[in-house]
Amino acid sequence: MALDAAFDAHNLHMAPAALAAVFDRTGVIAWRAAGEPRRDGSATDRHTVFRIASMSKSFLAATALSLRDEGRLELDRAITDYVPGVRFLLDGRDMSVTLRQLLTNRSGMPEDNAWGDRQLGAPREQIAALASEGFRLTAEPGERYQYSNLGMSLVGRAIEAVTDHPIEQEIATRFLEPLGLVHTRFEASDYPGGGTLAAGFRTFDEGATFADEPFVGSGALACIGGLFSTIDDIAAWAAFLASAFTDEPRRAEVLSAASRQELQRVHTMIPIGAARTHQELDAVGYGMGLVVEHDRRFGHIVQHSGGLPGFSSHMRWHTPTGLGVVVFGNSDEFLAAQLAIRCHAGVLDRIDAPAEVVRPWPEALDFAQRIDRALRADEPLAGLDNVFAENVMRDVPADVRERRLAQALDSLGPIDATQKLLSARIRSSASPADLRWIVECQRGALLCEIRLVGIRRPLVQNLEVSPIEPPPEALRL
Repeated sequence: MALDAAFDAHNLHMAPAALAAVFDRTGVIAWRAAGEPRRDGSATDRHTVFRIASMSKSFLAATALSLRDEGRLELDRAITDYVPGVRFLLDGRDMSVTLRQLLTNRSGMPEDNAWGDRQLGAPREQIAALASEGFRLTAEPGERYQYSNLGMSLVGRAIEAVTDHPIEQEIATRFLEPLGLVHTRFEASDYPGGGTLAAGFRTFDEGATFADEPFVGSGALACIGGLFSTIDDIAAWAAFLASAFTDEPRRAEVLSAASRQELQRVHTMIPIGAARTHQELDAVGYGMGLVVEHDRRFGHIVQHSGGLPGFSSHMRWHTPTGLGVVVFGNSDEFLAAQLAIRCHAGVLDRIDAPAEVVRPWPEALDFAQRIDRALRADEPLAGLDNVFAENVMRDVPADVRERRLAQALDSLGPIDATQKLLSARIRSSASPADLRWIVECQRGALLCEIRLVGIRRPLVQNLEVSPIEPPPEALRL
């Protein structure tokens, strides 16, 4: 299966222990483990606890929205309304930054991962002193994406100000306890005896040797990266969040479906280059405590990585199906995200998972049917009446389209005469005016994409037909 293939293909030698699981809306459905979490002879198993680092941010963001829904926190108010004394400086000028800008990583505070990792246990007083001196910005608040641990930790201080409780207590009371996430906690000491707890390690020689890495403490920045958890708890958390996109959202009394969707919606665009991904994405952005991907094949995917000295983690799920993957490794060189992405793509590909499909206009479906029939019957597209706007055959002349189609079929082989219904071959519909579907061929498929112009009687204004070749055997999961 996809999990086994991805797990076996990954460089497991980069961490003493590794754990990966595939989950659906019901929980974990398959898991694999390797190594020794404490290098003491005991094996990694399903219940081994790893530090999840920045995956904790989703719990912080959910707590902020819970308080917003209660009318106790206003996201568009300045953070200084809740945490007096914080200063933000841009070219020597004092700037105002809102809670929403901090939660969505567009406050203007620069990326601080390397420094922030080691500040997890810093006392609140120490961070408050830095805040009063002033945080230097590198962009106008609201202008662009920059990942700031320090900035998001200020949301934790705002939550503490309005609840008069430590943020860790609020997260536990509002989410961990009601959702039954009994193995998700902020302190290593919360695991009696430590028998299930993975220790942290570092390697500087490609996994040949490992050095002990003590747990970074839990202090002012713990709310953005301090949690420990298990694969089952993370699967349950992801299922709770993903269910917001179904007709029957779970546990609405814990957090409304609308607020959960808000967490998983792009608020700040991330440049594709900055995302450092090999995936084919139409877009990627930061939601609230979560990263949101728009995958060209599978549509809406939500994810977040976690990294601290000694640990690497990643969780991701496909909102249309609820299928997801969680991966843990107890070395910061383990590259958990790489394993999770490969495994998730393999799982979705094996079930031919649909992308999230917005209901297309009837005209879009009708035009797609007519174009599809013409392609399968080897009839000229230019001969279709009342389908294309006048620009289509001018932008790319009919003879050029026919030549490109012939070149594609030389590579893919002839179109398969026994096609599934068009409804079963639709890949995605980003809007009612857009539709993408495939036409199966002997050695791959044609990807067809149309976009309609929004006039009273819509017509196709863009048509693209491009080849999709199957991946080499070595890349199949």
